[in-house]
Amino acid sequence: MEQKYKIDLKTAKAVAAAAQQEADRHGWNVVVAIVDDGAHLMYLQREKAQLGSIEVAVKKAKAAVLFLRATSIFADRVNQGEPGYLEMPGIMPLEGGEVLEYKGEIVGAIGISGAKANEDGIVARAGVAAMP
Repeated sequence: MEQKYKIDLKTAKAVAAAAQQEADRHGWNVVVAIVDDGAHLMYLQREKAQLGSIEVAVKKAKAAVLFLRATSIFADRVNQGEPGYLEMPGIMPLEGGEVLEYKGEIVGAIGISGAKANEDGIVARAGVAAMP
């Protein structure tokens, strides 16, 4: 049997707080979604962002953890002329989904939506930087 690390609610909230702080610093209204390594929603926060960004933030987080990579990679591939990525189930070809790692293991992901895609990416990476 293997042992693995799991993200806890305290860590999820700390990651979300760091992301929100970055968004606030720029005046961007965003939704912050944190999922565990099984792509199940653990934590979501939204204050002023549009309602449509709720589902987008969750989908970005899920895509990042399910494919074990940042969603910006899919956006880059589509923009480089590989539209086949758009047909893959669960893909979110927009910046703003990042995996969360602890001691080299992926324990979850963060998804950000509400600002421009590149701004969502900046906010998501600020959350990633808050991982212990």
